[in-house]
Amino acid sequence: MRLRVVLCAFLLAGSVVARQPVLGQHAMVVAQEPLAADVGLAVLKSGGNAIDAAVAVGFALAVTYPFAGNIGGGGFMLVRFADGKTTFIDFREKAPLSASRNMYLDANGKLTSDSLVGWRACGVPGSVRGFGLAHEKYGRKPWAELMDPAIQLATGGFPVTFQFTQSLIAGTPNNKLLAQFPESKRIFLSPHYGDSLSQPELAATLTRIRNHGPGDFYEGEIARQLAAAMEANGGLITLDDLKQYQAVERTPLRGHYRDYEIITAPPPSSGGIGILQMLGMLEGSGYEKAGAGSAASIHYVAEAMRRFYADRSEYFGDPDFFKVPVSKLLSPRYIASRRAGIDPRRATPSQQIRAGNLGPYESTETTHFNIIDDEGTAVAVTYTLNGGYGNGVTVPGLGFLLNNEMDDFAAKPGEENMFHLIQGEANAIQPGKRPLSSMTPTMLTRDGKVFLVLGAPGGSRIINGVLQVILNIVDFHMNVQDAIDWPRFHHQWMPDQLYLERGISPDTVAILRGMGHKIAPYENTAPVIARVEAIVNENGWLQGAADGRGNAKAEGY
Repeated sequence: MRLRVVLCAFLLAGSVVARQPVLGQHAMVVAQEPLAADVGLAVLKSGGNAIDAAVAVGFALAVTYPFAGNIGGGGFMLVRFADGKTTFIDFREKAPLSASRNMYLDANGKLTSDSLVGWRACGVPGSVRGFGLAHEKYGRKPWAELMDPAIQLATGGFPVTFQFTQSLIAGTPNNKLLAQFPESKRIFLSPHYGDSLSQPELAATLTRIRNHGPGDFYEGEIARQLAAAMEANGGLITLDDLKQYQAVERTPLRGHYRDYEIITAPPPSSGGIGILQMLGMLEGSGYEKAGAGSAASIHYVAEAMRRFYADRSEYFGDPDFFKVPVSKLLSPRYIASRRAGIDPRRATPSQQIRAGNLGPYESTETTHFNIIDDEGTAVAVTYTLNGGYGNGVTVPGLGFLLNNEMDDFAAKPGEENMFHLIQGEANAIQPGKRPLSSMTPTMLTRDGKVFLVLGAPGGSRIINGVLQVILNIVDFHMNVQDAIDWPRFHHQWMPDQLYLERGISPDTVAILRGMGHKIAPYENTAPVIARVEAIVNENGWLQGAADGRGNAKAEGY
């Protein structure tokens, strides 16, 4: 086992020695970008709670990580307070009020690129309203103090990293996307490695939010400028859309796996149900006896993935518009029926799998960060622009990128979106509706205390990335850093392909092919199955783990 962990660390982290978690006894922050992690830790050290740190990190990422950090997108915040109470803040984007079911189809009924690129791809942003709600109800430090670090980073600039420049290198999809829009081209395609990137327009926008509160984004001068830019460029978001947008609190989903309670994301996330359903299929199966990385264990977990994603295509949508059959999907009898269809020796072709019969049973790109404070309150936030750099548009005069979240709807039910997901009528476009999401902020508790906090970016691969880190810790007894560095795999039912990261042995791949799995080709590069960030709380120590697949940082004290 140790040899496999060292090999994984060599392949994924560029080291011949297995990486160790970052330790702290009081508080911990893990974020996808190091400067934002520093901001969060500074807030905690100065007396802020985990909510305060989350707000500060969220706004800092909007400056330092424009690939996914944002004020022009939306997401989810999962919170477990030290006394055991929980909440889930949904600040997912919404379809504009003028949106319509077939708005992304041409005269021949074919999908256009308008749900991905440009002004019409944008849903009503929720991030500012979500962070505002979290701070208003649960924060401790003054709002302005939490905004100041992001404003300073936007005003004074920050060093452009090698990873930042690589994401925008000439000829890449991100470069081609941003080059279509003058403001995006000017701001993001000019700096080079080592330059200082300052964003004065974004600094001015953040300063207005600091001085006038989150409401300015939705009803004040920022809202007026955004609505005017939309109208001038063929976008759909109006002042009325912005004024009507609200973040909402929902009740987290709960379940159990072995000796742990699972607290996770409810709809409009599909991830929480997916985690609970797949864990339910695995529990009692004995899949783990073959060992981590074995063909037998990969096969069994992939078959569970395949069945969940078939259900996802049919039964999931915005709970304010569609009654998601949560209790039926998580019914032990239903889960047992899905498990019964798994052949432990042979892959089931996806064409033979459909969404399960619920009748008899009752009962791109994204970013993620985790925080635990010195009182034991834990926060997991996943928020997004959807694709990397969203729809490519930077709002003139306001300095922030817009999302292309409308592509997360089923623009044409039954056909693939940008993540090759097939989705059904439950997720069709409707005015004011939130698109279905794969974002999966999740926590595990044991003996009444938080044990594990985790989540990930990665589009449709988020759910399976989070699942595998849980399995690596709980079933294969890895430490949290090894669990994250371990090579991952992904199956989402359609297309009928098993995606494998590098580090899985050629012998294992050959066995999986012999079992009937269609292995996706590496093409130019091997796939990345999400970039998971996690904190384990055990034996008096907080153990933070940043994923070496990106440029993340764990920092504690």
